[in-house]
Amino acid sequence: MTPDDSLLDFVSSVSGDQYVKVEETLGDGYVRLNVSEAERRQAKHDIRTFEDVVVEVLRNSRDAHARRIYVACSREGDTRTMTVIDDGVGVPPAMQERIFEPRVTSKLETMVMDRWGVHGRGMALFSVRSNLESAAIVASDLHKGTSMVLVSDTTALPEKADQSKWPSVERDPETGRPTVGTGPHNIVRGIVEFAVEHAELDVYFGTPTEILASMFSHARGRLDARQLLFCDDAADLPVWQRPAVAGDAAELVSLAASAGLVISERTAHRVLGGELGGLDSVFELVVPVQEPIDPKRPDIYRDRRGLRMHHNDIREFQRRLEEAFDVVSERYYLQLSGEPKVTVGRDTITVRFTVEKDD
Repeated sequence: MTPDDSLLDFVSSVSGDQYVKVEETLGDGYVRLNVSEAERRQAKHDIRTFEDVVVEVLRNSRDAHARRIYVACSREGDTRTMTVIDDGVGVPPAMQERIFEPRVTSKLETMVMDRWGVHGRGMALFSVRSNLESAAIVASDLHKGTSMVLVSDTTALPEKADQSKWPSVERDPETGRPTVGTGPHNIVRGIVEFAVEHAELDVYFGTPTEILASMFSHARGRLDARQLLFCDDAADLPVWQRPAVAGDAAELVSLAASAGLVISERTAHRVLGGELGGLDSVFELVVPVQEPIDPKRPDIYRDRRGLRMHHNDIREFQRRLEEAFDVVSERYYLQLSGEPKVTVGRDTITVRFTVEKDD
């Protein structure tokens, strides 16, 4: 019997089982909850469709403090494959299998109640794996994010028939808040609703090829030349940045596969050659730009053509903004939390930096 077990037995004998939340301490901040505590945290609904799986894994990334989440989806026949890659706190090797066991969680005191119900009862990933053909973490470590691959048999776990249509998103005319409107309740709708609910996160959605190209582009814009040229082991980098250090197409194919993204060597050549650029975030794609209200009388002679910028120019602008921010970073002990957000309006270009203070 471990000291932790002895302490739990003592507390249980004094206070009663209802006051003991933990059945087992697993290390690295993970525990297995008591049955009574897990039942107290019962979720609003169980997994009935693949769309429910999408919501659960996105919430999992959010609760792991991710700032960016990449979601790659594909389907061949009756097999649906989804890879979710984030830059959250990551999962230590010893826990990468155990987190799929029932009642295992790292959220002993931080149970989350959101629009989808309760999260943090240690049953979400257990339920996900129970309903899928397979669910596994293929790459992760502490402070390096996570890549999780999910494979579903659509004849066993159904999904909506129409998976191509995106929902409409409009801004409330009074509050300016974006609202998801009409459209099927498919995979992309779940992702859009999550992205709108959490506008502070950068969520990217596409095919495995599009997601790999986005990770490659985003990481190349963030890593300096020394990191790109002299990286001895890609595993030293966060999961989402690893493809960026590939020296040739074969290495890119290998690094992509290690992150759960299967591509051809021909596709790798296109990514390395810059033919495939990065995606815009889901929020940027679907949420209308909020125009400032001008109380002045409209000028009928004003040029009403809206300002437009190519996404490659925006990426280059973001890269240079990050370089310029280094001056402020060194002087005031700040770090960028994600890329600078560039919003192009009719007559304005707005730049927003989200920062963290160094300890």
